[in-house]
Amino acid sequence: MFKRILTLISGVALGLAIGVTALRMNASWTFWPNRDLSRASGYVKDVMKLVNEQYVEEKPVSYDQLARNALHGMIESLDPHSEFLEKKDHEEFEEDLSGEFGGVGIQVETRQNRIIVIAPLAGTPSERAGVQRGDEIVSIDGKPVDTGGNLDHVVSRLRGKPRTRVQVGFYRPATKQTLQFDLVREIIKIESVRGVRVLDDGIGYVQLTEFSDHTAEQFRRALEQLLRQGVHSLIIDLRNNPGGLLDAAVDVVEPFFRKKELIVYTKGRNPADREEFRAKIDGPNITLPLAVLINAGSASAAEIVTGALKDTGRAIVVGERSFGKGSVQSVFKLDNGEGLRLTTARYYTPGGATIHEQGITPHVEVVMTPEEDTKLARQRSRPDITDLAAFKERFGFEPIADRQLETAIAMLQGVRRFADRSVARAAP
Repeated sequence: MFKRILTLISGVALGLAIGVTALRMNASWTFWPNRDLSRASGYVKDVMKLVNEQYVEEKPVSYDQLARNALHGMIESLDPHSEFLEKKDHEEFEEDLSGEFGGVGIQVETRQNRIIVIAPLAGTPSERAGVQRGDEIVSIDGKPVDTGGNLDHVVSRLRGKPRTRVQVGFYRPATKQTLQFDLVREIIKIESVRGVRVLDDGIGYVQLTEFSDHTAEQFRRALEQLLRQGVHSLIIDLRNNPGGLLDAAVDVVEPFFRKKELIVYTKGRNPADREEFRAKIDGPNITLPLAVLINAGSASAAEIVTGALKDTGRAIVVGERSFGKGSVQSVFKLDNGEGLRLTTARYYTPGGATIHEQGITPHVEVVMTPEEDTKLARQRSRPDITDLAAFKERFGFEPIADRQLETAIAMLQGVRRFADRSVARAAP
């Protein structure tokens, strides 16, 4: 019917089923009029007429503009994730789905009327400049960001043609500094799967940066590659992964589940709205010991994967409590190329836990500062620089330890040693 968006930024829905839904709604209003709806819409109509005729400006405010302003206020007052999408916003969603757009590479969210960086995208101008999760955007090209402004308006100001410049001002709460970054926009290509390699002691590693249409396919190729290399366990790095599509999250985790086993379920407004997502994979599931890395930048679809593996005892979770974005947005196509992104459900782990505003608590907590996160992101972006002097000259600091990754490796090594001892004791 439509794509379920589980991310701190939005996606786009298919339009055909939405058109059918609209026709059904129109039919229901024709034959069974809702008096409350008629009374409320009549009241709004009266106010729009009054504004159009009496507002002080010489040129009357058009009814179209008044209607769109009313829709913005009506939808965006519901929660931070619901919004009315004008045509330009919808076009930007289409760019997101294509996997390419001109921008600076940051994921942002509204918190208490402030625009907060959830995570800089790997390998983008923002990450290279040193933008950190938790930074607050306070200005763009010298103009203050309106704290009560629309999130998409801020995003549209950050986007633009490649090779154009934008100056972004950030307030960093950790150091109480206001910083200015002169960023050059680039084509932002979202690579879902990065850093696939075998670590010491036969432990596989794969980083997922988001969940898009092609993430599951890329992940399975990476998994097959690691299995051919003989890995005996696997680390899935979901740190600073802001989420994405629900179906992509289910498809990523599916190889580790038995057929028809529950992975996640959603519940909407009515009890009958419950929808379960179960593994459809044929053949045996993969039973490698797993560790999942998360932090405060791991959200929505990343939390689905983590929660499914944690609840079913398939993975050790290491790092920090995740973001806690557990609502589902459905994007409905409207007339004139516009759309409506509306929160329609919340999702739950197999054990029935809600992640919304709670997050996932790791089995082993290892907290790292935003500064450490930034340094580690830079280290991961250039694994080819192995000379210490060259590294320090390039980045301005010496390599630091990834304590979360080291802890995950130690946990999996312990599982391996325990399994080897158990086999030895069982031998005749």
